[in-house]
Amino acid sequence: MLKGISPLISPELLKALCEMGHGDELVIADGNFPCESVGKNSVVIRADGHGTAEILDAVLQLIPLDTYSEKPVALMEVVKGDTCPTPTIWKTYDEILNKYEPEHHDIEMTERFAFYERAKKAYLIIATGETAIYANVLLKKGVVTP
Repeated sequence: MLKGISPLISPELLKALCEMGHGDELVIADGNFPCESVGKNSVVIRADGHGTAEILDAVLQLIPLDTYSEKPVALMEVVKGDTCPTPTIWKTYDEILNKYEPEHHDIEMTERFAFYERAKKAYLIIATGETAIYANVLLKKGVVTP
C-alpha cells in the first residue's frame, strides 16, 4: 500500500497506468463487458467487487485526460430499440469527470460494436464487477505536466 494512492489501485493497475503514454486509451468495463475476448491485445486487469464509478474516481486521481482530443471520454450508447432508460450511472460519471477535469471532459457517445472495436485497441481494460448496464467508459490519457 502506498500513501496518497487509493487502495482500489492494485500494484498491477498502477504499473499499467504508469506504462500508458499520451493518447493511449483505457476502458473501465462493467461486469457484462467481454473483457477477455475484446482485450486479447490489451492488458486486462480484474477489479472484481468494485464498481466502475469508484474505479473511474481512483484512476482520475492519477492520470489526466487528453487535452488534444476534442472528446477524451467515450461511453457505449444505448442500443437502438433497447427499452432501458438512460443509464443513471452516466450522471455519476459526469460528476466525477467534473471533479477532476472540469474544463475538458466532453463525452463521445459510441455505438456498441464501434465501442468494442475501439476497446480492442485500448492499452488497458479494467474488468469491474459493475452491475449497471451501459456502464462502460473509455478514457484517452493525456500529458502529465509538472
